[in-house]
Amino acid sequence: MSRRTLARFGAPAIAAAGITFLVAAPASAHVTVTPTETAAGAYSVLTFSVGHGCEGSPTNKITIQVPEGINTVTPTRQPFYDVKVTTEKLAEPVKDAHGNELTERDSTIVYTAKTPLPDGQRDAFEVSLQLPEEEGTLAFPTVQTCEKGETAWVEETPEGATEEPESPAPAFEVTAAESEDGHGHGAEESAEKAEPAAAEIEDDNSNLWGAIGAGAGILGLIAGTTALALGRRKA
Repeated sequence: MSRRTLARFGAPAIAAAGITFLVAAPASAHVTVTPTETAAGAYSVLTFSVGHGCEGSPTNKITIQVPEGINTVTPTRQPFYDVKVTTEKLAEPVKDAHGNELTERDSTIVYTAKTPLPDGQRDAFEVSLQLPEEEGTLAFPTVQTCEKGETAWVEETPEGATEEPESPAPAFEVTAAESEDGHGHGAEESAEKAEPAAAEIEDDNSNLWGAIGAGAGILGLIAGTTALALGRRKA
């Protein structure tokens, strides 16, 4: 899979990826992303973390670009921010996991602070989505807008580089797909495996009731024979 970084953001400042932007933040504290799942095609909740402002300036807005290959995102509510998902038209319609036809995709997630995030505090933003079906680096170019200036975390980390760029885009590796896609197939297989066991239990129950019936018949025969013998003795 080709690197999904530095795709168009629309704003001229973002299109100039790889250049030092208005404000450069220390390389030791980036905007980062942590997935709950990394397998290709899996559903994952991504946590984007912001660790500081722009050289001491409080953060007003975080804009996250959704890379190509992901069509739908669901952001978690964040009480300190207003969240908005913007969309763009797809070149060709595609089918989602449920068979629905999509003519547009979610392209950016914008978190606007109700109260600016102070430079000395951190915050996190959760987004649920389905990962692409291909392995490789998945990057989410992000712009951090502050009261004074901004930092564009959009720079690509070259393959095999020993040092990362000054403002790297949040990214992680999509790993090989798992045998179970987490969308119900595993449950179906488990149910199929469980069916023979259920049939065996039913057969066992039938055998048990058959044995009980046979035992009752034998007891009845014994009781009848005993009664007949006693009747003959009295006679």
